[in-house]
Amino acid sequence: MSPVVISVLGVVVLVVLLALVVITRYKVAGPSEAFIVTGRRGKKSTDPTTGQVSVDNSGQKVVVGGGVFVVPFVQQKFTLDLSSRHIPIAVRGAVTLRGVKANLEGVAIVKVGGTDDSIRAAAQRFLQQQGGIVGFTQEVLSGALRSIVGRMSVEDIIRDRAAFAGQVAEEAEASLSGQGLVLDAFQIQDITTEGSYLEDLGRPEAARAKQEADIAEAVSRRAAEQARLKAEEEIAIAQRTFQLKQAEIKAETDEASARAAAAGPLAQAAREQDVLIEREKVAERQAALTDRELDTKVRKPADAARYQAEQEAEARRVALVKEAEADAERSRLTGEGEKAHRAALAAAVQIEGEAEAAAIGAKGAAEAEAMHKKADAFARYGDAAVLQMFVEVLPSVVAKASEPLSAIDKLTVISTDGASQLARTVTDNVAQGVELLSSTTGVDLAELLKGITAGKGTAVVPAPAAETTNGTTSGTTVNNGRVEVTD
Repeated sequence: MSPVVISVLGVVVLVVLLALVVITRYKVAGPSEAFIVTGRRGKKSTDPTTGQVSVDNSGQKVVVGGGVFVVPFVQQKFTLDLSSRHIPIAVRGAVTLRGVKANLEGVAIVKVGGTDDSIRAAAQRFLQQQGGIVGFTQEVLSGALRSIVGRMSVEDIIRDRAAFAGQVAEEAEASLSGQGLVLDAFQIQDITTEGSYLEDLGRPEAARAKQEADIAEAVSRRAAEQARLKAEEEIAIAQRTFQLKQAEIKAETDEASARAAAAGPLAQAAREQDVLIEREKVAERQAALTDRELDTKVRKPADAARYQAEQEAEARRVALVKEAEADAERSRLTGEGEKAHRAALAAAVQIEGEAEAAAIGAKGAAEAEAMHKKADAFARYGDAAVLQMFVEVLPSVVAKASEPLSAIDKLTVISTDGASQLARTVTDNVAQGVELLSSTTGVDLAELLKGITAGKGTAVVPAPAAETTNGTTSGTTVNNGRVEVTD
């Protein structure tokens, strides 16, 4: 073998040996392990929080979750378990605030802190005897438990175990952290007392709980009974519904059977009804035809005749109206003629009146002339003329006085004076007429007559005969004082 080959093989073996050395001396920490490498020099380190620079003179290097090369013969590696430890805690005869001795059992979860300081502190105290963490933790927590129990009553511990455990953890935290340990959790599992304190303490609650349990059980039984009754009721309702449904189905089946049995007669009745309907239609058509024949043969001719009569009557009425209007127009025209005729008559009457007035005026003038002549004559003849005039008018006065009696058809006079009473009545009327004439004329006819008869002789004036206005002579009869005058 050549010297070159030997040299190459020597180098290769050396490299392999170096690689094996490196591989065997490079250590990687597990998830729950921390390596403490000793034998190195102090090293400056800076606190990332405060920025303070310090020099580690312990000669220890802490590696967590990483790898580290341990220099052979110079450095030494130690492994610290960082996993949690389940540590039971038991305290016997701890005196509470009220002097009751209590027994407490709990459990604590403890592990080594994750910082380099905690690991170094734990490594310095428990690296060679890591099982001592359990005993140390039990002693610390037992002391904290006794301390906290002495400030609390059993009722407070039982009522709020979490607060009690928190106070215990707070009490033991300082002692544990000084040893590089961290208390993750602490729970009180059981609390007992010496004697029957807890039993007596919980007896009212137990009785109340029992009472509530009995009530709850009764309520539950009642609810169960009600549920059972409700279920039975629902079952009964369901059975009734089922029976009603069966009855309904049976009724529908019977009805269908009856309908099927009556289908034949109903069909026959329907056919007969159709026949009757058709016959009714035929009768209606015949009645309509008869009605149209009556319209054609009777009603329409009658209507035509009535219409003709109405038209003729209307024509006559119109003719009469026209004739009346013509008469009215004719009367109107005649009235105009009558008006002219009456105007002519009025003019004629006026002319006639004027002529008559002229005649009366002439006659009055003539009579006035005559009266003047009579007055002259009376003046020349004196009382003789007056007497002559009086004698001439006296028969007329007596006739007027007896005129009421002449209008009587038959008169019966009942008096003791007989028929002379009638003559006296006429005489009284004449005397009253003379007095009326004297009062109206102012001529005292009685004195005039007395003067004439006393001074110038008596003139005999024949008495006028009684006569009626129609000139006939009346006769009188006397019978025992009863006078009857007949025309």
